[in-house]
Amino acid sequence: MPRRNPMHDETCPVARSVDVVGDRWSLLIVRDAFDGMHRFGDFQRSLGVARNILSDRLRRLVDAGILETQPASDGTAYQEYVLTAKGESLFPVVVALRQWGERHLFARDEHHSLLIEKKTKKPVSFMAPQANNGNPLTPGETVVKKL
Repeated sequence: MPRRNPMHDETCPVARSVDVVGDRWSLLIVRDAFDGMHRFGDFQRSLGVARNILSDRLRRLVDAGILETQPASDGTAYQEYVLTAKGESLFPVVVALRQWGERHLFARDEHHSLLIEKKTKKPVSFMAPQANNGNPLTPGETVVKKL
């Protein structure tokens, strides 16, 4: 896949975000990091991605400040990839994609994974944009203001 030019001059935050984490492998690496994966081999086994592609995506995520490398926690010579604060702030994005997929991409009784709150053992509530008064917002109730 040819590498497109970065969108540093793009004024749309969605376009810039997609430029950093918008490909399949990057988002799935971030998902796996939220699920506790840290090592190259674990990512590769989970994703089934070629080593060169995984290496490239991990490097890009590190370069973007979403992941950082650190020595392995077990004292071996390996390195681990851990989410930075910037990476952890992608959690609502991953949850929103998960919940959209749960609603629209599975048959009614089809089995799929489910995000559960550890404390209550209940599914995480559906995420939706809210107005200042707490009511749900629809796309028709918003407008993009170009600055």
